[in-house]
Amino acid sequence: MDLKPESPAVLADRIRLRAVRMVAAHGLGYLGQALSSAEILATVYSGVYRPGLDRIVISPGHYVIGAFAAAAECGLLDPATLATYGHDGSHLEAIGTERSPSIDLTCGSLGQGLSGAVGFALSDRLRGRAEARTVVLVSDGELEEGQVWEAAMFAAHHGLDNLIAIVDANDSQVDGPVTEITTIEPIAGKWRAFGWHAEDVDGHDTEALATALDAAVAAGRPAVVIARTSTTTGLSCLPDGTDGHFVKLPQELAERAATELEARLA
Repeated sequence: MDLKPESPAVLADRIRLRAVRMVAAHGLGYLGQALSSAEILATVYSGVYRPGLDRIVISPGHYVIGAFAAAAECGLLDPATLATYGHDGSHLEAIGTERSPSIDLTCGSLGQGLSGAVGFALSDRLRGRAEARTVVLVSDGELEEGQVWEAAMFAAHHGLDNLIAIVDANDSQVDGPVTEITTIEPIAGKWRAFGWHAEDVDGHDTEALATALDAAVAAGRPAVVIARTSTTTGLSCLPDGTDGHFVKLPQELAERAATELEARLA
């Protein structure tokens, strides 16, 4: 199945708009994760990810809001179902589960998604599906988890050239800025030391992301793209000091956010 959505930059703002509407129904939620990963997901869904052939993994379960929005924009999820996001009994839960639609795996406990992605990539090799790729989104806070590095070491040892990781390096986690909790830099240097091809780019620049992902596909070994982002990018109406990990979005602010995005997309 070939996806041919609008340009990644436009798709990114459409993802943001859908995420605003999904969070607005609750007055608060994981909007910041959608804002930081919008260009990442837009570039992945319009480029390296081929539904029906490849697999997509969202390691941090709360990022699933962006994946749902992207899938709805690309015809992989009924847009009408987004109105049920986060409501009791919905398959579109605010933190993804094993039953979350339109993706192959999401994880509740942080730090586990890369292991699952490695399993998919190795399985595809053993089954003779050499052309299939596995793309996994990882958060920078997850790099504090030892399991991530065990999986990275395993992937490099087995030369899993069908595996691409993208780190959303937005310097945000529930306890505060990642840089104040644990020093994880140099991120690219660490991945290279584990045997991965690594690119470090502006995560809100879709052209830079596309170039980095093309290089990852051609790397001939496991590859990672470190995407430097912010949890408030794309919405100038958010107040200064907004907690990007769990954004409060009362009705008036939600309306301003939607108006801002609609004007940019007009």
